[in-house]
Amino acid sequence: MPYIQTKANVSITCEQEKSMKRRMGEAISIIPGKSESWLMLNFEDNCHLYFKGTEQPSAFIEVKIYGKSSAQVYDKLTSKLTEIVSSELNIPSERIYVKYEEVDFWGYNGHNF
Repeated sequence: MPYIQTKANVSITCEQEKSMKRRMGEAISIIPGKSESWLMLNFEDNCHLYFKGTEQPSAFIEVKIYGKSSAQVYDKLTSKLTEIVSSELNIPSERIYVKYEEVDFWGYNGHNF
């Protein structure tokens, strides 16, 4: 039940989106028990993001998971997600934030897990 939302203040082509979708689908398995089979992704381009006082290329990635994981796992996933977005969208890694949220209640198919 992971969800990853990527907001960027640059355009995202269809090819870039598909590549990030594939790569993030692989990366989510860094979190034990998580896989692409339950992963939902959202990509928003041309957002009005200002970072460090400028409109230079930037991205904000939010990762929400049902349950919990460790700081070490999140460090690995942050590294991988930053690499994916940086390489695909030409955004410097120092202009990318990654935020995590651990969710206790997650609904699916009309019921909570």
